[in-house]
Amino acid sequence: MSGSYPEPDTVTVAYEIAGSSEHSGEYVAENILVDRPKDHSSRWSAAHAAPQSKQWIRLRLKDLCVLKSITFGKFYKGHPCNMKEFEVLVGMTEDNMTEVLRAGLKNDSTAETFSLRHTNRQGLPFPTRYVEIVPLSAHGQNFNTSIWHVSFSGITDAAYVEQVRRRYNEHRENIALRQVLKHLRQRRFLTPVNQILSQSGFQLEHPLVTSLHESFVLHGDWSRTEQLIRDCSDAGLLRNYRQACQARTRWTRIRGLDADGDVPCRRGGHAMCMDEQSGIIYLFGGWDGQRDLDDFWAYDVAADTWKLLSLATSREKNGPSPRACHKMVFDSKTGSIYLLGRLGGADVVEGPGGRMGVPLSDLTDGPLLRNGTIEWRSYLSREGRLAEQMADAAARMSQHPAGSAAYASTNQCSEFFRYHTRGLDAGKWDLLAFDTAASGGPPVISDHQMAIDSEAQVIYVFGGHVNEAEWDAMKFSGMYSYDIRTSRWKLYNTSDAYASHPSIPPRFGHSMVLDTNNQTLFIFGGQREERYLADMYTFHIPTRTVTELFSNFAAVGGPDPCFTQRAVIDCETREIYVFGGLSRAKPASSPILEADSPYWIYRYTHPEVPGKWSKLVPDKDPDSPWPQPRYAHQVVYDAKSKTVYMHGGNGGLDAGDFSDDGDGRPLSGGDGADHDLQGGHSAPAPEEPRRRRSSRVRPTVVADADADMKRLDDFWRLEIVRPSEEEITRRALFEVRKQQFREMCEDGPPIKALTFLQTKVSAVVNHDDPQEAQAFRSLLSAHLLSAFPRPAPGDTASSSRPTSVAGPSTARADSPPPRKRSRSSSPARTSDDGSIIRWERDPCESEGTAPSPERFRQRTEMFERLMAFINEDAKEPDKDLLDILSNDDRVI
Repeated sequence: MSGSYPEPDTVTVAYEIAGSSEHSGEYVAENILVDRPKDHSSRWSAAHAAPQSKQWIRLRLKDLCVLKSITFGKFYKGHPCNMKEFEVLVGMTEDNMTEVLRAGLKNDSTAETFSLRHTNRQGLPFPTRYVEIVPLSAHGQNFNTSIWHVSFSGITDAAYVEQVRRRYNEHRENIALRQVLKHLRQRRFLTPVNQILSQSGFQLEHPLVTSLHESFVLHGDWSRTEQLIRDCSDAGLLRNYRQACQARTRWTRIRGLDADGDVPCRRGGHAMCMDEQSGIIYLFGGWDGQRDLDDFWAYDVAADTWKLLSLATSREKNGPSPRACHKMVFDSKTGSIYLLGRLGGADVVEGPGGRMGVPLSDLTDGPLLRNGTIEWRSYLSREGRLAEQMADAAARMSQHPAGSAAYASTNQCSEFFRYHTRGLDAGKWDLLAFDTAASGGPPVISDHQMAIDSEAQVIYVFGGHVNEAEWDAMKFSGMYSYDIRTSRWKLYNTSDAYASHPSIPPRFGHSMVLDTNNQTLFIFGGQREERYLADMYTFHIPTRTVTELFSNFAAVGGPDPCFTQRAVIDCETREIYVFGGLSRAKPASSPILEADSPYWIYRYTHPEVPGKWSKLVPDKDPDSPWPQPRYAHQVVYDAKSKTVYMHGGNGGLDAGDFSDDGDGRPLSGGDGADHDLQGGHSAPAPEEPRRRRSSRVRPTVVADADADMKRLDDFWRLEIVRPSEEEITRRALFEVRKQQFREMCEDGPPIKALTFLQTKVSAVVNHDDPQEAQAFRSLLSAHLLSAFPRPAPGDTASSSRPTSVAGPSTARADSPPPRKRSRSSSPARTSDDGSIIRWERDPCESEGTAPSPERFRQRTEMFERLMAFINEDAKEPDKDLLDILSNDDRVI
């Protein structure tokens, strides 16, 4: 809450039993107050099996609080009565409760904690007194549902909660009053509306929108109406509609070279970052299919040229060794680049001369290093492919002989580097730490994620695979921050499944972006154990609050569970752009590279409130270029120019590539993101034929002729294309002129209306758009040729005609999805004598310019269509009062 009492710490919230449905035997609801996992009787158990009858427990919190999470304790082993699916409702009173969670529990002994929605759509927190848990099913079929233990965490600070309660009540009063004012104005009760606004000093909408209603609905002043629409556009009131329109991709292949005519070679698992102020993109390292790389490049956006900064940084003082699956971030405040992580630090083969720096990912059939000896997967034939892979490994060994400082001396150490791009030290590397783990930082990790807050001078690191010798036991890193000013690391407790607050499951090959305006990290996707993930979390840095936005975003229109996807964020527009990666529609299915539309946008209003997913679709031009699908690539974002840059990656899957480390190299027990892409630790049988694992292939996919090499060196620029503000204004003017034409057909000579249609209306039509052109042509028959009759004052059929207020009447492919409404905003009159609403002239209207009742209703309908273009916070509420009342059982 901006400018409010600081948010206090989250604590355990005490509660008591307020009631429950019928219980079975001695298993009363009070048993859940204590956690006795080995006591078979310490549980509440329903008298009947769900869903045969509704089961519920209602709890009363001892203190009014902002409730943030719920934790379910369990029996010490799996049990058929364990609750499986459930929902949680909260409220200030027992008879007015709202669902804030619907989820499921595992049938194991591990306590599970879930985030509870504690803010409304506007991001305003609300207080809670009562909680109701509704079991929906048990793990055992036809078993009575049992709950063993429940605990809560939230904010109970009295001053803070009182402020929340007061502001939330004010918000509810605000919403209720706005709904009433909208309802009265739609029914032409203008005098009471004006009196309420005058007496309360309340503002229903932006002043420009109020003027628009007067000129359009009350006066029919068309020129004034059009000018006000342009004024709304200039004031930014149409911006949200534009952002909600279908976004399209405009890809451009970048073909700039360096002074010698070279570009960075094919690779995956490299790192990139961007100096937005100077327009320079930096690229370092990666895996080219044969070896790790340590070349360092810079691309000048304005000059369209590459520059090789270093052929081999390992030869420079304090420079990093060859590596892949590392991460880099750029500090815009100091012009420094920070580099952390690498693949295969502990994955070395014992050779006769000592430990050789050869990541086992070279051996794609997956040897394991146990007790100093190499053990091969049981399915592996030692012929054919093995010989080729061993030859590759031998070539790798020859690059770094025994005792090489590039590998042997740092096998278990997590180095941390800084590169200077400005000042006296420009072009120099600093080794900030030989081993970050020794100073409280992360161990040697790969396929992690990094983000930087340059203003606060803090770097955040989350997840990644911990590189250790024993690969049978996967280990993942947690959440760390690094204070640049003090050179200190801090570990956050975000991944403890036993904690009383929600946790973020550790993972690798995921995405993480930082909204610096809201001090919130978004973490989503990736892989854990054998599963690709489709969950999404936020971590609010100041309060260290974890919120689960989605347990499965694929179920709400988002991407399938994904791995090695890349993401960037635009903090100004509150959008996250997601690119490529491997995905699985089902846990047991084979991974695919989505060729049709592998790019997504996630839009949010408030970080802690779930937003909306939508696909980035190709440009309408069928000949426009389109990068081939890929994973283990890299992207950076220039927020000033709203441009994404993408380089390299792995462009194919075959039978030998079903385990990937995030850098595009084949893997099956080696390093990095080493899990088998089909869900195990080993690759499929070597004799399985090669085949492309792409679900669909577009004919416009651009690929090099030698794309069978899979690793890519192409470089792309992406512009997110949406309708311009001028285009949105034109669409709104089309709606206005359609209404003007309709009235001309009803009131004036046909020739005048026809001339207006052919000139003024046609001028604001996009005739290249088939849908819009058809809507334009239909105007002639709908209004002029049909001699549209004006209804008599008592014509009830006209009054009961359905009124669409979902948005502009011309449906377009790139328009935002319409808002659903359950009924017309204008109710039908039941009879001439019994009509409640007559829409007759209000006393505050001038008699000469006041529209007829039917004309008022027409214009009100069109006004609500125009409101679809206006930002939500600048207009009347979208919902109608009758829609809200229809949710009450007393209204039929």
